[in-house]
Amino acid sequence: MARCIEVGQVGSIADANDKNLADIPVGKPCVITKVNGDRTVRKRLMDMGLTRNTMVTITKVAPLGDPLELVVRGYHLSIRKYEAQTIMVQEVD
Repeated sequence: MARCIEVGQVGSIADANDKNLADIPVGKPCVITKVNGDRTVRKRLMDMGLTRNTMVTITKVAPLGDPLELVVRGYHLSIRKYEAQTIMVQEVD
């Protein structure tokens, strides 16, 4: 498992490669680089564990595309698509 871990500096994540979480395909792991949006929404998302440098994977998407089910820190979390659009991530290979 240690062979799958890649270590980099905290400031080394480039903004040019960032996508919003809603655009990531199901099953593709990614790392949160930034949480944007309204202050109250941002605080609520961070309280649920969606913080910078956290690994996230989308496991399910509802038939109409809203909500999304994520695996974050070992637990399942469902968020709305508009909330996922405020979370910037970078895909992990």
